[in-house]
Amino acid sequence: MRIRVGLWLLFFGLIFFSGYSQDSTAIQWRAHSEKSDSSHYRLVFDVQVKPGWQLYGPGQDLNGSPSMEMNFADSSFSVRPPFLSQGDSIRHPVALFDNLPFTLYISSAKFSIPLKIQGSVPGKVFGSLDYYYGKADSFYTGSYSFNANLEGGVNKSSRILIPSFDLKHPVKDCGDSGTAGKGLMSIFLLGLLGGFIALLTPCVFPLIPLTVSFFTKSGSQGKGKAHAFLYGFFILLIYVLLSLPFYLLDHLDPEILNNISTNMWLNLFFFAIFVVFAISFFGYFEITLPGSVANSVGSKSGGASLAGIFFMALTLAIVSFSCTGPILGSLLVGALSNQGGAIQLSFGMGGFGLGLALPFALFALFPRWLGSLPKSGGWLGSVKVVLGFLELAMAIKFLSNADLVEQWGLIKREIFIGFWILIGVLITLYLLGKIRFPHDSPLKKISRPRAVFLLFFGLATLYLLPGVTNTRAANLSLISGFPPPLCYSIYKDPVNCGRGVETLRDYEEALALAKKLHKPVLIDFTGWACVNCRRMEENVWTDPEVRKRMLDSFVVVSLYVDERRLLPSAAQMVYPTRGGTQKNILTVGDKWATFQSENFNAVSQPQYAIVSPEEKILTYTKGYTPKAAEFTQWLDCGLSAARN
Repeated sequence: MRIRVGLWLLFFGLIFFSGYSQDSTAIQWRAHSEKSDSSHYRLVFDVQVKPGWQLYGPGQDLNGSPSMEMNFADSSFSVRPPFLSQGDSIRHPVALFDNLPFTLYISSAKFSIPLKIQGSVPGKVFGSLDYYYGKADSFYTGSYSFNANLEGGVNKSSRILIPSFDLKHPVKDCGDSGTAGKGLMSIFLLGLLGGFIALLTPCVFPLIPLTVSFFTKSGSQGKGKAHAFLYGFFILLIYVLLSLPFYLLDHLDPEILNNISTNMWLNLFFFAIFVVFAISFFGYFEITLPGSVANSVGSKSGGASLAGIFFMALTLAIVSFSCTGPILGSLLVGALSNQGGAIQLSFGMGGFGLGLALPFALFALFPRWLGSLPKSGGWLGSVKVVLGFLELAMAIKFLSNADLVEQWGLIKREIFIGFWILIGVLITLYLLGKIRFPHDSPLKKISRPRAVFLLFFGLATLYLLPGVTNTRAANLSLISGFPPPLCYSIYKDPVNCGRGVETLRDYEEALALAKKLHKPVLIDFTGWACVNCRRMEENVWTDPEVRKRMLDSFVVVSLYVDERRLLPSAAQMVYPTRGGTQKNILTVGDKWATFQSENFNAVSQPQYAIVSPEEKILTYTKGYTPKAAEFTQWLDCGLSAARN
């Protein structure tokens, strides 16, 4: 059984969840409000319909769905239907709905609806209007996000840009100035490892001797080696090119990749996708690109021309998709989750392409090495099954991300680790031959490499066992950051929870306390789904020297950039960014993500900043720093700057 899925599934999935709406330019909206009394207003929508298009008027039932529906960011707003309508409309049968007649607007129109506000009236109302429109036999859904001023409403002032912050000229020059790219190497190495793992899959490994032999036997020895190196370069280039669409998203909004990686629906989407990948690796069906694509590309490959060699590399990428797709997907999402922008994707993809391409070049340079390669066989299928179990472990991580961001309380730390323990037990049983999948043969003996992996996964599973207990041993520092935080626990009083640093959650509150205590403010830009943030909190903040300084010498505030809790309606606003765009600040995360990008030119977490009570930046910012001594040194530098 085959399922034909393209890499574009990932790209279109990302675009879909970031708010893409098909053909929305056909209907142009404008919104404003008119005051009726102290708590009642009327929302008015002016709409322009492009020639040839039709807008379904309000108050109609489209097979159970209302033709127009209002949604608000805050529950204090409500509307009282029906809409009042004005404009050019026609009554026309629609074939899609069994030729039932509907009211359709074909040019300009105006719709209004009464709005009621509970409590104090804010300066603006934020919401969305869902609607339906079409053209001939086509039918689309649209959503218009609007904000409208409310006459007499009060806005609660909320500072975003701090004019006194001078990021380029801190009091002292310690910190991460000029080292913004230091985390890229780890992403590159992670991609390189993924490429090496992909080589061991049954879709790629058998192609190594075939491809190398083709180049070493074509023409002179020197030309064959040159072509093999060129083939490897094209493999690397193809995977780097896959990251280019993300630069467009990153350019449109520097925070968009951060928002994508922490989006609840996208994390649930990847949870489902990785479960499908795992079942595929178990051998129940195969995920491939459409055969027509492979055949079309394959027909252009071969030969000694540049184009022929390029299409050979592209053919490898396509025909190996059923094995490399899940690994590549893990890499894509892992780079997104690190929240460092599209450049991290390029480094990760480049590492993956290099890991996949390097053996082809090396074996072409040293053909005798081919004799040392193990022969293809059942062990390749076993590798694929183990990777399937690891895909399930990754799926649990994405489900946990959605749970943490939304604070559902479903995947607590011990439940997460329990799932990983179960997966570790299943891998161990599989390697022992106690579990078999459709393409597995009976295990006659345990080979030495199999025994090594059996020992590794057995010990890893044993290491995880204390993680489900309420003891000091439950910290599991080796996997710190992957499970939920220590305090996100099924136990009422987890013993490890109190070892960290309790922080404030609002910058203005922290600043006021800093002025009162005459201490600098340590700002921690963090996120619920941030792996490295949890590593810092559980491994570095708990260091005695770090903890002492943070408790005694600083006012610490943690600003969660992915906090989905809504701001009070009076604090919601439209913020004009330095880049010239208008951004809706509706949630707590919107506020702190914008605060970070506007003041510190960054969208990655964790990021730490030290500022004085007078709002002067005391040092350069600090990113992920796994060494407690290095982090302590930076804190001491900030304290020295504060004294100056």
